[in-house]
Amino acid sequence: MSKRANANWLVALMGMAVLVASVPMTVSAQTAVEAEEEGSAQPVNDTWITTKVKADLMATSDVPGTTIDVDTVNGSVKLSGTVASKSEADKAVAVAKKIKGVKAVDASALTVAKSGK
Repeated sequence: MSKRANANWLVALMGMAVLVASVPMTVSAQTAVEAEEEGSAQPVNDTWITTKVKADLMATSDVPGTTIDVDTVNGSVKLSGTVASKSEADKAVAVAKKIKGVKAVDASALTVAKSGK
């Protein structure tokens, strides 16, 4: 390859790198704008929501936070695992719904353990 062809190839690669690098910034900017519309300058993302839901479940009495898994995709929280009663499941859903940024809570994978009675 000639020097000119190499230079053109290098410029094209650099341009691609800039485009790829700008995608996360665009997503972050959109998340920050959405958070500002909700009254906060801090962006709310799925990782933050998952961590906050899990922490609040652990801190809530009568909710077995260690047996409930939390996954978040686009603000929709999915709770899975096993709880001892329907009231524990309902309380876990209520805790998750109170978290800022949560758009929906799916507890269909949250099962109530069969009691030994």
